Amino acid sequence: MDLDSRRFLPLLLVLLLSACVFGGGDKDKRPPRPRGSGPITLTGPTPADTRQCYADLSRAGVRFSPLPDRDYGGGCQVLGAVQLLDFGTPTSGLKAIRCPTARAFVGWVQHGVGPAARQILGSNVVRIESYGSYVCRGIVGQGAAGSAKLSEHGLANAIDVGGFVLADGRRISIEQGWQSRDPAVQQFLQIVRRSACRRFRTVLSPDYNAAHYNHLHFDMGGRGGYCR
Repeated sequence: MDLDSRRFLPLLLVLLLSACVFGGGDKDKRPPRPRGSGPITLTGPTPADTRQCYADLSRAGVRFSPLPDRDYGGGCQVLGAVQLLDFGTPTSGLKAIRCPTARAFVGWVQHGVGPAARQILGSNVVRIESYGSYVCRGIVGQGAAGSAKLSEHGLANAIDVGGFVLADGRRISIEQGWQSRDPAVQQFLQIVRRSACRRFRTVLSPDYNAAHYNHLHFDMGGRGGYCR
């Protein structure tokens, strides 16, 4: 063995040992856990951006409960999520929501929905009807290709809103109100959609496709900038 070979021998041994300790490539990677196999609680420090989000909610007077990080299998995870307890407007159907999505939702309700209802409909919103936040599933309304792709709902990163109940007893639903004969109702729903587009990365309405005929979908996934 020449001198150059003897110099590189120790380095070669270190690399071989590293491969044994840390794994030998793709064949050693564990397959993803199947959907519905969880939940498994994940441990680790709370990221700085999540702590900042908690602080933002507290400053806004929101009562909430931080939730543990969990892996539900099939790519579905709930990370940095909260349970909204009280932010001034009771909302049905909400489960775990990632904190940034919850922060955007609260801002939308307090600074978009509430003022629009008072100015256009002449009444306060006393309850919001939600079709939920977290659910482990694929995207609906886009055929087989869409259903195979994980929805933002599977990351607790989306909220669906179906209607609003006013203090005067009226119920404004997306399904009935989107093409309402009452121009004030149509104006209200168009304005709250535009307000949501300034806060969420993706907003989908009945104008998007048939799967959204009865609700507004909001999420904070992807690069965003899509509003329809």
